Amino acid sequence: MTTVSTKVSEQDAGRVDLVVRDLSKASRSQVRGMVDHGCVSINGKTCTSIGATVSVGDEVSLRYDQHQRYHEKKKRWEDRTFTVAYEDDYLIVVDKSAGSLTVPTDNNNDRNTLVERVSIYLSHSRKKREACVVHRLDREVSGLLVFGKQLDVAEALIQQFKQRKPQRIYSAIVAGVMQSDEGTFRSHLATGNNLDRYVAPPSEKSELAITHYRVIDRMFDTTLVEVQLETGKRNQIRVHFADARHPVLGDPRYRKEDARHERWIRKRIALHAKSLGFVHPVSGEEMMLESPMPSAMAKFIASQQRRR
Repeated sequence: MTTVSTKVSEQDAGRVDLVVRDLSKASRSQVRGMVDHGCVSINGKTCTSIGATVSVGDEVSLRYDQHQRYHEKKKRWEDRTFTVAYEDDYLIVVDKSAGSLTVPTDNNNDRNTLVERVSIYLSHSRKKREACVVHRLDREVSGLLVFGKQLDVAEALIQQFKQRKPQRIYSAIVAGVMQSDEGTFRSHLATGNNLDRYVAPPSEKSELAITHYRVIDRMFDTTLVEVQLETGKRNQIRVHFADARHPVLGDPRYRKEDARHERWIRKRIALHAKSLGFVHPVSGEEMMLESPMPSAMAKFIASQQRRR
């Protein structure tokens, strides 16, 4: 290891990376790598930013291996609205946080939607793609969503969803104790004037919705269920379970009084898109992504008494 240091003169005052370049005779990218690997210190303290400034009299030290090439560390993307579950040149699957809109609504000018955030993330890549929406999750629902990076890829995925090919499995905690171990809700859904959805007779204004479920765990006054969508209509899971008098915990819209629970203190609802399976539109590969249960749901389940 080689250690060199210098006192910053009036001529050298400014950005630390320029001082380090003079000390090491290394390239700009090598200097970035040295900073990332903790080789640079200012007045005895490790420098963590390539853009740090130094003043006259500051001591800049560099401790490094002359035979090593220091590559800049890849920065981990941090965003409160999502994490990346899978990504390639054609599509990206994200794990959405509860509380974020997938896309802006007609009467909402929120620019911090999931599609905006994912597009910003993609704009930092070399190819500068834009997120193309394929499907959506309700605002207070978390879990897996796929976006195309090109319109033709997104359109191919949308066609799969229209043909009910993707596998979409959710975890939900619902109010009350469900008696049947498994079952299917099959009904038509319509939209009211306030945009709420409700079960309605078949008509030109209603849509067929099919939801399969199985009970995973029965607790004292709630039930953990695994839900598989055959169709993907807006609010489908929430409406079906509310209509069965077992609303999703925390749901502020459908049977909200029954959906309240003294131990569910989160603003989100207890619904999570845990599995997403589809055929890759370019490679033809069978894709299956999994997302762990959110801590809010896991902690609630752990705290609940079981039925004897």
